[in-house]
Amino acid sequence: MNTQSTPITLIGVPLEEGSGRRGAGMGPTALRIAGIETTLIELGHRVTDSGDLRPAPAADLPEHPHAHNLKIVGAFTRALEAKVYDVASSGSFPLILGGDHSLSMGSVSGMARHAAEVGRPLFVLWLDAHSDFNSPATSPSGNIHGMPVAFFCGEAEIAGVLPAGRPLVDPTKVFQVGIRSVDPHEREEIREHGVNVFDMRSLDEQGVAAIIRKVLDTVSAANGLLHVSFDVDFIDPEIAPGVGTTVPGGATYREAHLIMEMLSDSSLVSSLDLVELNPFLDDRGKSARVLVEMAASLFGRRIFDRPTRAA
Repeated sequence: MNTQSTPITLIGVPLEEGSGRRGAGMGPTALRIAGIETTLIELGHRVTDSGDLRPAPAADLPEHPHAHNLKIVGAFTRALEAKVYDVASSGSFPLILGGDHSLSMGSVSGMARHAAEVGRPLFVLWLDAHSDFNSPATSPSGNIHGMPVAFFCGEAEIAGVLPAGRPLVDPTKVFQVGIRSVDPHEREEIREHGVNVFDMRSLDEQGVAAIIRKVLDTVSAANGLLHVSFDVDFIDPEIAPGVGTTVPGGATYREAHLIMEMLSDSSLVSSLDLVELNPFLDDRGKSARVLVEMAASLFGRRIFDRPTRAA
């Protein structure tokens, strides 16, 4: 990601059926009202708003007793996988405006296809209170927004939503930061598959900067692409209350900004999800504005430019 002048394509995904509650479908509109396009343009970037995504046909998908609303989630997954792949292949930066976190089944899968074509490994930085590594067999709720990581790693195949031979993400290339709510079966699956998890205790003990440096050093050494998936519940709900799955004890405002600033400095980020914003639960647009500010930090907003230090 070149923060000097990056072509960015906004992709609205008004998907809420993966979460089991109403409201997240209004997230893309709330982010637009909060000024995400204007903010990025003022930072010098070339922004195209492609509007809200229309779901692809999915009549072939059956209803699933342990994966609720599979038809509509699968329809958005198919459409978003294709859209993200096309945008990334065109040289633009896909910025996905959610929508619940099940949309990452499509966004990450689209980036995985693009990464495979350009011959570079895809890494995922998952900023979230939840690990989202459930499958229909392990999920206590059956809500698909708790399954996307397992899905794009190939561990939660759901009735042929995407082709079986599609490029997958290696679980050891997934870095989950800020985790503080994990189901018992998820914990076992995460350990078995080697997902890199830095829970809130890790952030407290090691510090945000040290953890993000580890992630960036790993991605850089592999010449990888980095997809960032930012769930609003990564941040403490006192700061960003507009989410349906609040978990106390999240990242502070400055910790979240520092992560985005370090990601910006690295120029390694190739795509971004902003997810789980529920304007119906927000406080006068507070959470939407926070997410726009996080995106601004990723795309180069600074209080002062930091001089490059001599080696």
